[in-house]
Amino acid sequence: MAVYHDEVEIEDFEYDEESETYYYPCPCGDRFEIKKEDLANGEDVATCPSCSLVVKVIYNVEDFQDTDEEKVVKSNKAQLEVAG
Repeated sequence: MAVYHDEVEIEDFEYDEESETYYYPCPCGDRFEIKKEDLANGEDVATCPSCSLVVKVIYNVEDFQDTDEEKVVKSNKAQLEVAG
């Protein structure tokens, strides 16, 4: 069983679109981080790369899961980028 430093709503995290990562300030001075892909896979633990603290992310997993149509669009876009 994990011991969480805190439980934090996803709305309180800062989102970086380029890296698709959510960040939240850690008491050690660094930031907790969790990838959008991890959230889509049902993971709810954001870790700090500089210390051992972790926070539980409170969010609705359905908000992060792609619909079948979005998956097709992303797949087609990836294929075009490889071909181009």
